[in-house]
Amino acid sequence: MVDFDAERWGGRIERSVALGTRGWRCATCGAELGVATPLPFRCPNATRDDPRHVLHIVPSGVAGRPPGIHHPFLNFDHDLAWAGYAAAHGIDLLGRLAIVAELDDAIRRVDDVGFVVTPFARSDVLSDELGFAPAGGIWVKDETGGVAGSHKARFLFAILLHLRAAEELGHLTERPPLAIASCGNAALAAAVLAQAAGWPLDVYVPTWMSDTVGERLDALGASIHRCPRRDDDPAGDPALLRFRDAVVAGAIPFTVQGPENALCLDGGRTIGWEIGCQLEAAGLDGLDRVFIQVGGGALASALSTGLGMKWAQPVALHAVQAEGCAPLARAWELVKGVDDPARMWAAAMTPWDDPVSVADGILDDETYDWVGVANEMRRTGGGTVVAPETAIVEAHVLAQRAGFDVSATGSAGLAGVLTSRDAISPSERIAVVMSGVAR
Repeated sequence: MVDFDAERWGGRIERSVALGTRGWRCATCGAELGVATPLPFRCPNATRDDPRHVLHIVPSGVAGRPPGIHHPFLNFDHDLAWAGYAAAHGIDLLGRLAIVAELDDAIRRVDDVGFVVTPFARSDVLSDELGFAPAGGIWVKDETGGVAGSHKARFLFAILLHLRAAEELGHLTERPPLAIASCGNAALAAAVLAQAAGWPLDVYVPTWMSDTVGERLDALGASIHRCPRRDDDPAGDPALLRFRDAVVAGAIPFTVQGPENALCLDGGRTIGWEIGCQLEAAGLDGLDRVFIQVGGGALASALSTGLGMKWAQPVALHAVQAEGCAPLARAWELVKGVDDPARMWAAAMTPWDDPVSVADGILDDETYDWVGVANEMRRTGGGTVVAPETAIVEAHVLAQRAGFDVSATGSAGLAGVLTSRDAISPSERIAVVMSGVAR
């Protein structure tokens, strides 16, 4: 059961919730939606022929100081867009807490794990292995103990909270199926949340999905749709194409890709906010760099955005991709000197041919949230890192030796550190995210 004390911290949140999020703005066309807008999945100007739009959250200011509850969606209620939407339509603090608590309890019955503030600490093993000084080192945000074993559930939970609020407000009067294109951690997280909420879920997967993931999805009640490439398919992931067909037919995009459902970016920011609070609690004055593994790009975009709301001093964002699939790095070379990368979307972000890496969870042939990542790299003075396959394998070995039960995908950010090690001072503080348990 979620433990909270509304008497202790409710008043503060109630006063500040209206200040947390102003609304949404499309990075491509500038279309704006207020925070009170129901179901703001996609830019209103996005079409099947012109999908290159993405709604980004417009915050009202710096993230507020949370009350210290060990639950991200209670702790940051005052900054989350879903809470701003609910509050704008009259759902007060206790009503919002009830929605969070009801869903969290149901998730614990399905997965044995609910949402918690995940650990963030210096890894002495990794820091020593890589030759860092005591003042510097590798700091790890460990998401492997989160819901479904990764950070993905945070992104999806923000969507689910908005949907439940919309049901209570009468803005959603029936339950069309949820839909996602994924064959890994995002699919498993979606299946856990969908079963907990009693909501049907369709998962669109490539033909090569592992039997282990398929068996788990079956056990969670998801409907699996294998997606071979059709002769008339355009370039890109056929699973994503079938997912988009389902959304056109009425399914709800339950996805960790911002252009398909911007609500996911709301929950992703909690990781950056947590890191900021944890650094402050440790008496540290910030980080120098953060290396984040990038497939679709939502993690890097949302984490850096959230961290930027906590620290005035930018933390350089380094987006790490495998040499066998690096569409973001290719696009970055074209846009890194451009003020508005979204206007070059069609030319810069094109599908990668034949993605391959042991880090199979970052083999998205397009970096869907690339505009947000590019904007954050420019804001923070970061850039892309293309890690050779040897570094990805070495990073996985190091991460497991340091005690992290993580997959090769989940430790790929560390591969970026290995690849860039000669350019990093031993006294620098470096952050990585371990996410996605070894399966």
